[in-house]
Parts: sequence; C-alpha cells; structure tokens
Amino acid sequence: MPNSALRLICAASLALLAACAAPHKAPPPSTEIDDAVFRNDVRLLASDDFGGRKPGTAGEEKTIGFLTDRFRKLGLKTAPALGDSYLQPVPLVEIAASGDAALAITGRSGVQRLRYGKDMVAWSPKPLPAAGLHGSEIVFAGFGIVAPEYRWDDYAGADVHGKTVLVLAGDPGSASKDAGLFKGKAMSLYGRWESKVEEAARHGAAGVLLIHDASLQGYDWSAVVNRFAGAQLELASDEGGGIDVEGWLTNAAGRALMAQAGLDYAALAAAACRPGFKTTGLGLKLDVDIKSTVRRFNSANVLGFVAGSGRKHEFVLYSAHWDGLGHDPAGAVLDGAVDDASGVAGLLALAQSFSRMRPPPDRSMAFIAFTATEAGLLGSRYYVEHPVLALEQTAAVINLDSLHIGGRTRDVMLFGAGNSELEDMARGAALLQGRVTIVDPHPERGLYYASDQLSFALQGVPALYVKGGIDDAALGPQWGQSQLDEYMAHRYRQSGDKYSEDWNVRGTVEDLELYRAVGERIANTHRFPRWYPTSEFSASHVRVPASEPGAPR
Repeated sequence: MPNSALRLICAASLALLAACAAPHKAPPPSTEIDDAVFRNDVRLLASDDFGGRKPGTAGEEKTIGFLTDRFRKLGLKTAPALGDSYLQPVPLVEIAASGDAALAITGRSGVQRLRYGKDMVAWSPKPLPAAGLHGSEIVFAGFGIVAPEYRWDDYAGADVHGKTVLVLAGDPGSASKDAGLFKGKAMSLYGRWESKVEEAARHGAAGVLLIHDASLQGYDWSAVVNRFAGAQLELASDEGGGIDVEGWLTNAAGRALMAQAGLDYAALAAAACRPGFKTTGLGLKLDVDIKSTVRRFNSANVLGFVAGSGRKHEFVLYSAHWDGLGHDPAGAVLDGAVDDASGVAGLLALAQSFSRMRPPPDRSMAFIAFTATEAGLLGSRYYVEHPVLALEQTAAVINLDSLHIGGRTRDVMLFGAGNSELEDMARGAALLQGRVTIVDPHPERGLYYASDQLSFALQGVPALYVKGGIDDAALGPQWGQSQLDEYMAHRYRQSGDKYSEDWNVRGTVEDLELYRAVGERIANTHRFPRWYPTSEFSASHVRVPASEPGAPR
C-alpha cells in the first residue's frame, strides 16, 4: 500500500477516534409548552400563601419576587427605560371604606334603608376620611350613555348637577338584544361601568348607583361584593376628581327603589331601551355616609423581553395580570386560580418557549404582568400613559386572562370579534390545529372591555383576546357551556376559584400553542396588524412600523 494512502487511512481513523471520544453536544432545550411547569406556577400563585395577590399586601411582595426571579432565570432582558429592573412603579391610592356605610332612600312612603353587602355596596373614590351625600335627588338616567355615533343621549335636556343618577347595566342593544340598537346583542364600549361613571361626572352628578343584573352580566352578586366592598384602588394621578359616591344595588333593591317611587321597573327599563328616552326624576332623596381610611403606595408592573433577531426595537407584547382580590368580607382567601394565576402561568410558559428559540423571531417578544387590573385596569392604563416600550413600535398585544382550563376544544372563542387582522391570524392558527373560531357566545357581557387589552386598543394598538371555546372535543358543547356557566355563577371572583390537581390542561396547552403561533407570525410579518375599518378602535389610528418605508422616525 502506498505511504500516501496509509497516511490517509491513519488520519481518518484518528479523526473517527477523536469524534467518538469527544463529549456529546447536548440538544438545545425544548421550545414546547411545558404543562408541568404551568401547573406548578398556577399551584404556587393560587396558594393561600400568596394571600389572594392584592396590591399593597404581603401577597404582592411574594408575587413580584416570584416573577422577577423567574424573568431573571429565563434570561429576559430589562427595558432600557427601567435600567436593570423588571419593575415599572405604579403609584396607587387605596381608599378603604368601612363596612358600616349607611344608605337610606326617602320618599313619600317613608324611608328605605339598604344593608351594606346585602342590598348594596357604596364607596367614595375621593381620598377623604369621610364622604357622603345628604338629600341628593335621585334620577333614573336609563343606561347613562351619550353616544353620538348611535344618536343616543340619555342626558338630553336633563340637569343632574349635584344629583344621584341611577343607571342600568349594559347598553340598549345588549339589554334588549335588538339588532338595530348599538351593536345588537354584543355590548358596546358604552356599556362599561367605568364609561357610565365618567359620563355622569361630565354632567356634574354627585353620585352614581348601578343596578346589578346577573342575567345580563353573567356573575353573582357575591362577585360584586368581593370586587367593590372594602378597599378600592385609584391611580394617584386621578386623586380628587369625579363622583363623590359610587355604588351598586342588587337587582331586588333596584326594583324596590322603583316601587318606592311608584314606578314599574320592567316598564321603565323597557322605555330606557327605546330611542328618545328622557332622564326621569324619581321623587326620592338619597342619604349616605361613608368613612374611609386612605393609604398611598407604589405597586408595580413586571416587564421583560426577548430581543428579536432583526427588528429589535419593534415588539409583540404578551400580557396578563398578576393581581387578585385578596380576601372576601368574611376573610376567605380569594386565590384567583383561573383569574388570573392561569394567565400569569401561561405568560411564563410563553416566555420560556420564546427564550429558547434559536434564532429568535424577527421582532422582540415582550412579556408584562400588570398590577391592579381587578381595580379597573389601572396597571395597564398607567402603562399606556407611561409606556416603557414605545406604543408606536408595539405591533400588537395578546392578552392572557382567565385561560380555558380543560380538555381540547373544537372551537376557539374570539372576544370583541370584528376588530382587527389579529383575528385572521388566530383563525389561521386554529385551522392548523383542526379547530374553528367562533364569536363569544355571550357578547352581552362585554368581556373584551373588561381586561387589559382594552387599554391598548383605546390607544390604537391592535389587541387580541381569545381562548378555548365551549365545544369540548370529548364531551360536546352543552357540557362545555355548563362548565362556563358554573364558573361564572359560583367561582368567578369568589373563594371557589382554586387550583385543583384534577385540572385537565390539555386544552390549555393547545391554546398556549395557538398564542405562540400568532405571536410568531406577528413578529415575522413585515407590516403591523391593522384594525378593520369598521372597528370602533380604528378611527384616526394609522400605525406604521419603523422598518417600513415612509415610517416616522
């Protein structure tokens, strides 16, 4: 054998031996959604040790500590505006009304006294030790809505300055299910509690009372008490303005109030659904006294991101809210396992998945856990007013709130359907999973307006809120609907919202995979998603990514 050939054989043998002796290169970490990690995170966040995760409590300290630790271990970057911290301080004011608030309604037939927590809850949004109304005239303002685009004005010709307005839940369309009014069965932006309070304040009202309607709103009176009794939170920047007294009445108390005025509740509610309704004086006077303790403190939004491989200064934002309600008036911990420990655990699962992608998506992927969502979307509202990542370079928001917990579903629910191209992306991702998208089966509840995606939508950033539907792949749609109804009636904002080892999370994982697929598509698509021209959020919002020719710099 020639020496040259022998040398070649020896060299090849040595190379083979070296390759065999070299340590095996470990495979890259999996980007799959880890259901065990998801379970562990929900189990921890929804444990009694976290005390219901209310801002300003020891539960907040534990939650913030847990999130910052996880963000750090995942290698998420901090936003330049926050330095080396994941925390955006959010200045809050806590106004805690005592449980002995007295509310009395006086009319020709005498005085009706309403019991705190049983018939009503009332508080003052003003940071004062004492507040109240005395001899305040009560007027029925229908739905308390002024909506020029729908040619609707419940306050037309009315003087409510210094008076207390009594209003109905929802809007004329969602309450009557009349397709010719507002958005038909689907609640509009005007049906929100906050919108009614803001409108009453613009007209100079001193008080607002909303009549609870479980059949329309989908949740029990106890959920109202657990949300609105006791300590309320306000942004520090909102101090001192607005209404003197706000409150809710049970449906029975609202009907009794109308009867006290000699009026038929059903007839008056029906009249409020017809164009041309006029605010009506009830001939009743309100007396209410509220004592409060006031405390100021900083809470925090928690934000981190995975840098993109190309357009690093443009972002796809995933969000959830870390806060809960703390305790109910009886002292039971409101663990909030579904609402929203599940969303936070899902946020962390997605952050883990994207942090392991090689290469990462073109745009950066940001993850934010908001504070004080339960208090009226305060954390996300503060964020969009003081953005850490420029809103004009935020391509879209995908919000995770109260994830579907259960087995696979054949359908995916779109909340606030008919708003943006994000829905087309969700539809495509669902089809690849063998699923179809459906509109929210209960649009009258207005769930799109009740979570943090709304804060971004109001600022022109397309925002998606979807989750597994009601058509359970194994047990069918009737069973799925019954599970949703049971949760809203008996566990939503109640002590029954707890984690269970019996949870089936196969459907939850599939939803998280859908959220990941939609986020990847947004991150790797050249232009930003757009609002549909018919969306109520589309007017005057033209958004162009910096990477697109002609974009503002």
